[in-house]
Amino acid sequence: MRPSDLTSELHALKRDLARAAHAANDRVAEAARSGVEDISGQIRTVLADLGDALGEEQKTIEALISERPMAALASAFALGIAVGVLLRRRS
Repeated sequence: MRPSDLTSELHALKRDLARAAHAANDRVAEAARSGVEDISGQIRTVLADLGDALGEEQKTIEALISERPMAALASAFALGIAVGVLLRRRS
């Protein structure tokens, strides 16, 4: 085998390896993209469910406050005093 034949074989091997590496890189990138899309879909679903649950809880709290406004005001005031005392002690 002549040196020029060996050189051309090495160049061909190098091109084949570059193509294989590029194809593998594309497959890995596509798998990563697909995984990110799946996870983002799951996060969107969880956030939507959380938003629905919080909306229902908000309605419940609003109903409780509208039924007993004075009790809600007194509770909020007492909670504010308690938090203020606790924060003052930490300082």
